Amino acid sequence: MTQHLKPTTRDTRRLRTRERILGAAIAEFRTAGMSGAEVNAIVVAAGVAHGTFYFHFPTKEHVLLELERREEARVSAEFARFLDGPHDLAGALSELASLVAGIERRFGRLLFKELLALHFSPSRPESENWTDHAVIVLLVREIEQASRAGTVHPEADAFYSAVFFLLGVYGVLSTNEDAAVREAMLDKLVASALRGLQIR
Repeated sequence: MTQHLKPTTRDTRRLRTRERILGAAIAEFRTAGMSGAEVNAIVVAAGVAHGTFYFHFPTKEHVLLELERREEARVSAEFARFLDGPHDLAGALSELASLVAGIERRFGRLLFKELLALHFSPSRPESENWTDHAVIVLLVREIEQASRAGTVHPEADAFYSAVFFLLGVYGVLSTNEDAAVREAMLDKLVASALRGLQIR
C-alpha cells in the first residue's frame, strides 16, 4: 500500500508563495500583456523578493504555461462532464466553443491573445504532443465515436477535424470583438464543421 506523504510546512509555504506570484503575474499580464509586464511590479504585488519569482517561474512565459495548463485542465474537466450526459456531436462542438470563449471572458482579450500566442509559438519553453492536451483528446474521441455510430463519414480524420475546429474557434474569438457577430460566427463554425464531417 502506497503511503501518502503529508506536505511539510515548508512545502505549504512554497505553494502559497507560488500562488501569490501567479495571481500577481496574471493581474499584471491582464493590463500590460506579457511582454509589457514588469517583474518588479509582480514581486511587489506578491510581496516577495525579486529572486523568488525566478525560483518559481524561470521566465514570464512559464507563468503563461502554468496558466494554460490550469485552464486546459479546468476546461477539459467541464467538457468531460458535459460529454458524460446525453448529447450529440453538434452539442459537443457548441459546448466546447462556449468553454473556450469562457477563458477569454475570465481573463480578458489581451491575456487571452497572449495565451494563444504562446500556445502556437515555435519557441515556447516546453514542446508537447497533441496527446498531452486533454481537450483535443476528448474531442478526437467524440468524433471517433460519432464515426463508429455512423453519423460521421468513416474517412473523416478525427484529429485534424478536432484541431481545425479549435483553430477556428480561436480565430473567431481573437479577431472579433462584437459579441453578437462572434456568436453568429461560432454557430456557423459548428455548422461548417458538421458539414465537413458529413453528418447525415
